[in-house]
Parts: sequence; C-alpha cells; structure tokens
Amino acid sequence: MPLDHWIAQLLAPLAFWVLLNGLDDLVIDIAALWSAVRRHFSRDPRERSPTAAELDAVPPRRMAIFVALWKEHRVIQKMIDNNVMRLRYPLVDFFVGVYPNDGPTIAAVEQVVKRYPNVHLSISANPGPTSKADNLNWIFQRMLLHEEQHGVRFEMILTHDAEDLIDPDALRWINYDAQWYDMVQIPVLALPTPLHELAHGVYCDEFAEFQFKDMPARQLLGGFIPSNGVGTGFSRRALEQLAAAHSNRIFEPACLTEDYENGWRIHNLGLAQKFIPIRFRDGRPVATREFFPRSFHTAVRQRSRWVTGIALQSWEFHTVRETWQQLYWFWRDRKSVIGNVATAATNILFVLGGGTWTAARVTHQDWQLAHELSRFYPVYVAGLALQLLHASIRAACSARVYGWRYACGLPLRIFAGNWINLFATLIAISTYTRARLTGRPLRWVKTEHAYPSRAALVNERRLLGAILTGSQWITPAQLDEALEAKPPGVRLGEYLVASGAITEQDLYAALSLQNNLPLGPPEPEEVSEATTRTLPAAIAKKWRVLPFRVAAGELFVAASELPGDEMQRDLRRFSSLEIRFHLITPTEFHQLVERYLE
Repeated sequence: MPLDHWIAQLLAPLAFWVLLNGLDDLVIDIAALWSAVRRHFSRDPRERSPTAAELDAVPPRRMAIFVALWKEHRVIQKMIDNNVMRLRYPLVDFFVGVYPNDGPTIAAVEQVVKRYPNVHLSISANPGPTSKADNLNWIFQRMLLHEEQHGVRFEMILTHDAEDLIDPDALRWINYDAQWYDMVQIPVLALPTPLHELAHGVYCDEFAEFQFKDMPARQLLGGFIPSNGVGTGFSRRALEQLAAAHSNRIFEPACLTEDYENGWRIHNLGLAQKFIPIRFRDGRPVATREFFPRSFHTAVRQRSRWVTGIALQSWEFHTVRETWQQLYWFWRDRKSVIGNVATAATNILFVLGGGTWTAARVTHQDWQLAHELSRFYPVYVAGLALQLLHASIRAACSARVYGWRYACGLPLRIFAGNWINLFATLIAISTYTRARLTGRPLRWVKTEHAYPSRAALVNERRLLGAILTGSQWITPAQLDEALEAKPPGVRLGEYLVASGAITEQDLYAALSLQNNLPLGPPEPEEVSEATTRTLPAAIAKKWRVLPFRVAAGELFVAASELPGDEMQRDLRRFSSLEIRFHLITPTEFHQLVERYLE
C-alpha cells in the first residue's frame, strides 16, 4: 500500500529520535539510581535524611515567604489561613504582592493582614499584570522596608503561589539544609484527583517522576538545579549577589520562567544548591502540594508558558561561552521543542500503521509496512524497549505517591500528555515568533488557581486527642481514660468538657487547630446587621451559624459546628458567595443570636 511506504519514510527518522531520546533518559535513570544508593549508605549529614531531633537542633533562621498575585482574591485567604496554622516553624512572615489595579485581591489580602501580624501587603508600583518576576522584585523591596521599620533581618526567602499547600515541616527541612546551601528546593507534587481527570493526572505522573528521578540525577551529575517556582528557599546572600550581578533585578522581569532562570544564575555565581529528595513522614511525602490545571485547555495554556520561557526565551539571556559547561542540561531542558512534536507524530503514525495492519488482515494481504521497516528493525526494537522501561519507571514513581491503582492509568495519561505537550509547543512557537517579529514583550500567562478543599487535606489532619495532649490541655493518661470511659456515640471533646477535664474554650481552640479554622466571635464593628439576616432563621439555628460580613466576594459565617459537606450544601442554597467559616463556641453562638436575631 502507498500509505505503508509513506509511514515507513516518516517513521525512520522519528525512530532514531526516539532511540536518541531514550538513551539520553537512560543516563538520567542510572544516575538517579546511583544517587539513591549513595544517599542510603552515606553518613554525610548533607546527603542522608535528618532525624526530627537533628531538624530541631538547628537554630531557626528568620524566613520570608513571597506570594505574587494577580486576580487571586478567591483563593489567597484560604492559602494564608491554612499555611499560617499548619507550619511548624517559629520565625516566618508572609509578604503578599498585589497590583494597584486589582482591587478585589487587595481587599482579600487586607482581610488576612488584619488577622495575622506576620502577613504583610506589598503593592507593586506598576499596574498588572506585568510579570511574576516584576511582582516578586517589588515584594523584595517591601520586605526591605519592613526590616528597616522593625529592626529585623530575613535570612531565607521562599517563593510560593496562591494555590500552594506548604508541608508543615518544609521550613524545618529548608532551615536544616541552609547550613550548607544557598538555594534549597523542596519537592513539588500534585494533589491526587479522580482517575478521569487525565490532564491533571499527567502532572501527577510527570512531577512524581521528575522529583524522584531527574532532580537527584542533576544534583549528582553537577547540573544546575532549576527552581520549581514554589517551595524554593534562597539565602539572603544569594539574593544580594543576584541583585549586584543583575542591576537589582533579583528576578528577571522580562523572563516568563524566572524560577528556572534563577536556578541557573545561582549556579553560575558559584553558590551551592540542594534539591531535597522526597522523604515520607507520617505517611505523607514532605513536599509542596497543589492542584495543577485540571482541563486540557488550561494545561496547554500553562505548559505553553513553560516551553516559551525554558526552551525558547532562555536563549536570549545566555551566550554559549557562558553556558557551555551546562550544555547537556540546557539540551535536556530545550529538547521538548523537538520531542513534543516528534512524539505526537509517532502516535499518529502508530495509529495509521495499526489501520494498515488491520486492512491487510481483513484482505488477506501481506502487511507491506513490516517489509518497509525491516531495514531499521533493531532501531525500532531498541527504541520501543527503552520507551517501555521509562514508562515503567514513571509508573513506579507515580505509584510511590498515589498508589498502584492510580499508576495503572499511566498509558492513557501518557497519550493525553503527548497531545497536551504538542499543542503547548505549537502555541509557544507561535507566541514567541509573533512577539519577536512585532517587538512586543512576552506577557505573564497566568494560570487560574484553585485552592485545595478541606477534603483534600483530610489525611493531613491530626487527631483531636493528639492536639489536646500535645498542647498539654490533658495528659496522655487522661486521654486514655476518656477514650475508655466515654459512652458510645458521644464525641471525645464533648465528653472531656462534660467531665471537667477541659473547658469549652479549650475544646474549640483544639478544633480550630485541627481543622485550620479561625477561632473566636467577630468584633462588633465587623458585624453587618443586614448580613446576619441573609440566612433564614430556621437554617441559622439548625446549623448553629450566623453570617456576619460580606467582603472581597466572600460571605463570612460564624459557626459552632464544624462545616461538613451537608451543612455547606444547605447554606449554598441561599448564597452564591464563597463561604468563609469562623469557629465559635456554643456559648458565643447563643450570645450572637440573642444580640442579632432575637
């Protein structure tokens, strides 16, 4: 068949590309394996996993977390509330950067600034959106002003996004490795989503593989460590040297992937970098977790920015003389421009070849494609074997984080990922070419963010008894006694209050910590009497809730019951606003009802 001939002609050069790419990845596979073996047997404190006691023995450095925003008013309050309460680190401040023309986000950040003294608002001098790097540079200036006003100095600066779920121990790990390194990268992993969400599943698989395999291999082989953009800790010395070397542009404003660029810059300055390998503590990986784009369109949009910044734009910032020692890593990072197109073309030819094989079987003819391919048969076999090996390694990495049931969907997600990457690459090439021909700057292509729901954090939630004993409200002996003595159906907290072991206020303070909810009734000046009557009185009393304020597109509700799914569904029938819960005691709830509803 003529079609078989053309398939063979096109497949031959692609087969050599697949083989070359597979051999390239094999180098990384072997290096990653050797890195894991070295860490397992090493006694060097810089390589082995530290114990909890060793983490605690290092004096804490004062840290600043930078969060750059553009139209993130729906998620930023949840991000700050959750992470402020979960972080097990004593010296940390959040500096949140917004644009002067983003009123809703400014209002949302002002609300959290009122609640937390360690959260600070930074307003860029430029209307947005400019670039994330530009926003981060203004945040750095805001931090310097804060230092002058309060007589403090931040020794480590971290970058995070509005959707990040920071691991409770992340800052302790960064603080430990900051003894030796000027840039420390915590792993970044996607939160699990249902199997049918293929686009997000691609991120789950690829980030698991990249963090388990590629990053440790780069460290072992002397490659520069690219920042992941989130969960990256920079020493003060590193940022000051970046400022001196690049005219105070700590983060390159013209760059779409300033995180990748800074990883290279810091390495080029001769400063030490460290990627912290994925470790599991209490059944969870110590990593920054987040939701990545969950639809085909949004995934293509985000990845087009990555391809544009890393594979295309980064050529503008470096000469060959400057980068020749790292050419292999630049090759690996930039080969996606070819690889993403070649992989999709291979998929198409594979399907067409399957069609001609089926036609040959039906018509009882020889499959001409088999004869056409026979000249390069060893190349095809070797390439296919390497692809199967790499897919197996990716499946193992994914299974380590998400389980083998999730990993079984890998073949379908690989196919989906190939097409996401193809369209992202084509858009990136088009965008970059158009920008260079017209002389227009590349703009920040912002990803729409969703913050993890409380259900996504359920495996992180500590037991109430552990909080009560850890905070020394009761002793372990009292906890054991209460667990044995409380009648069936009676909640532990209620029993402890009834028996006089703790007060109602103690219980709700513990529940606040357990469920990451703000605690305490609103101040009178915060309460809008019109808002208190937005819910029917019967619904308010049924769920023991009282709405008290509307701000930044959100309805603030005081509740003496933990907000379960049924409660939230019931309340949403009466308001389309995002609901923000504040936990109050039953006594405080009755006082509010008497004042505003009766």
